[in-house]
Order: sequence, then C-alpha cells, then structure tokens
Amino acid sequence: MGERKASKDGDRKVGRRALLIGGTVAAAGSAVLARDELARLWWRTPGVEKPRKEGEVDYTGARWVAASDANWRRADRPDDYGIDMVVVHVTQGSFDSAVKAFQDPGHRAAAHYIVRQDGHVTQMIRELDVAYHAGNRDYNERSVGIEHEGFVDRPQDLTDEMYEASAHLTARICARYDIPVDREHIIGHVEVPGTDHTDPGRHWDWEKYMRLVRRARTTPA
Repeated sequence: MGERKASKDGDRKVGRRALLIGGTVAAAGSAVLARDELARLWWRTPGVEKPRKEGEVDYTGARWVAASDANWRRADRPDDYGIDMVVVHVTQGSFDSAVKAFQDPGHRAAAHYIVRQDGHVTQMIRELDVAYHAGNRDYNERSVGIEHEGFVDRPQDLTDEMYEASAHLTARICARYDIPVDREHIIGHVEVPGTDHTDPGRHWDWEKYMRLVRRARTTPA
C-alpha cells in the first residue's frame, strides 16, 4: 500500500519553470505557447487557487473521504500531466486502516481510490491531482491509483464484488482519458520501476480483471 518512505514528489518550482518557458516563448515568438503555459500555471501563483467543489467525486457512486494534503500534490491533470495509466494496489490491511493511513500526514502516501471487499468505492484524492501512490514520480504524475482491501497472500480477500466494482471504475477512468484497455496501461504496483512492493500479488487474477474491464468499457455508464 503506497510508498514506505517519505515522498520526494514535491511541487515543482514555478519560478524557474516560468522563466524557462518565458525564454522559450520569446525566442520562438509563440503567443499560443505562452497562452497555453499561462493557463496551466496561473493557479500556482501565490494567492490564486484553482476552483474546487468540496466533496466532489470523479466516479459516480463513490463516497468522498479526503486524504491528508501531505499525501498528494495539487495539479490540473490532464492539462498539465497527461493521464495514461491505472495502477492496481492491494492495501495489506483493512479498508478502515487504509483510510486512516491516507488521512495521516506522516504516512506520505495515498491512492485516489480504495475499493472495499463488498464493492464499495471511496475516493480520497481527485483524479486531477497527483497522488503519492506508485513510488515513482513519473508514474504518479501520469496515473490513477486504485487500492483494494485485503492482503496479497489471502486469495479469499479478492472478492467477486471487488473485482466487478474495480473493473467498472477502471473502465470509466480509461474512457475519460482515452487510455487503452491493456496490460501496458493497466498495471500492478509491482510493475512500477523502482518499487519495492509486490502488490497486487500472485493471487490477483489479471485475466479475469481485464475481461471485466473490457466488458465494462463497452457498457454505457
């Protein structure tokens, strides 16, 4: 579940990036580039914050429970970072323990969603923001993380209700960002470069899961 060490996925410095962008724009004489970059950076200016609706979810039917803001980074995805991947996790604990960990600022990690064994879906971070879940900054910026309640060495924890609910969630994410439904773009935490995690583990039924995602992808929301 998440990253074990304090995350190094801190905010990028706007000042230097803006100066570099400004130099590029001046050299290229591109008003379009300047406008696009300003649109991405305006809300990072001190005193300016991108409008948000408290408690809003990205997946219909999900319950909102906010993670600590120490466990994610505000962003404007997919405008600033394209989303092209879903990362599958297993919590290595109960649903309640995962929620508690993601609300703990000292945990320094959290996923966008947690799927309970009974199929209930909780969202803790907005998809437009960068969650510290993969243990790899690049993968964090380009992915949505989904945790699943249970332990990797207990196949009985991976219930049909969980598979179904998670598959529908992943299908909607893939549809929203035009992500291909294949194993190059829907991966396990263990497949993230540099990670020391093994989830979702050998009992996770990828054939079953991908079949369910493909079926859900062709079913109207």
